[in-house]
Amino acid sequence: MKVWIEAFRLRTLPLSLACISMAGFLAAAEHSFNTLLFSLCCLTTIFLQVLSNLANDYGDSQHGADHEGRKGPQRAVQSGAITSTEMRNAVILFAALSLISGISLLWISFGADWQALALFFGLGLLSIAAAVGYTIGKKPYGYIGLGDISVLVFFGLVGVMGSYYLFTHSLSWIKILPALSCGLFSIGVLNINNIRDIESDRHAGKFSIPVRVGKELASQYHWLLLGGGMLTAIVYSWLHFQSPWQLIYLLTLPLFIRNGLSVQKKPSEELDPLLKQMALSTLLFVLLFGIGLIL
Repeated sequence: MKVWIEAFRLRTLPLSLACISMAGFLAAAEHSFNTLLFSLCCLTTIFLQVLSNLANDYGDSQHGADHEGRKGPQRAVQSGAITSTEMRNAVILFAALSLISGISLLWISFGADWQALALFFGLGLLSIAAAVGYTIGKKPYGYIGLGDISVLVFFGLVGVMGSYYLFTHSLSWIKILPALSCGLFSIGVLNINNIRDIESDRHAGKFSIPVRVGKELASQYHWLLLGGGMLTAIVYSWLHFQSPWQLIYLLTLPLFIRNGLSVQKKPSEELDPLLKQMALSTLLFVLLFGIGLIL
């Protein structure tokens, strides 16, 4: 059980819950929050995140990205603690759990509105495909540097705006700004991971952005992600300013500055603890952003 829990990579869950929490706060600010819907959103997101982590473990072991020279934590299939067959079966199981949870969520939100059900069912299938296709398959998109775009779409635009629609059954395009904040900070977590794994990824033919541009430029790119995430939130607050409480999330700014400086100064092999710090900072940012909206 301990081996499986480690394979689930629980430290990544705060990041996946951040986009759902952002959507919940945006809905609550418009008096459209639903506790059952929020709970099912969280459950579905957790299943999808664990699915992504297990698929990543399985896929990287198949493509050679996980090996003895890798700087990050040893993976389950790589170490032999879990066999490839067991991991593949776990990927199938969590894909099924994600599908079941997602269908339940959509039914409670939309009832017999078959058009909305079909649209969001399609988005759900795309989310599962994105979680699996990052490292699994003959041409996984994570190996050609498209992981950042996928994170922006599914942790930002779809995760926030899609969940917001489940609560409100409406879209306000200005909500794209807080959605972008979540997406850009989430890319920041992936960027740290990819900077840490530059050498092993290069050896395995995994051409992430840090592999393509090198650590120095990847560190500058990291500052752009952090600055962009904070700037889009500030613009949203400016456009919807009602109270100084709306700016309480600026208290997290030192955490992101500290993260950016550490990524810039520390060698790649020392970056692993920054993944958790970045994920928790993002979740705290969302919580403060949301509290500021509803105060």
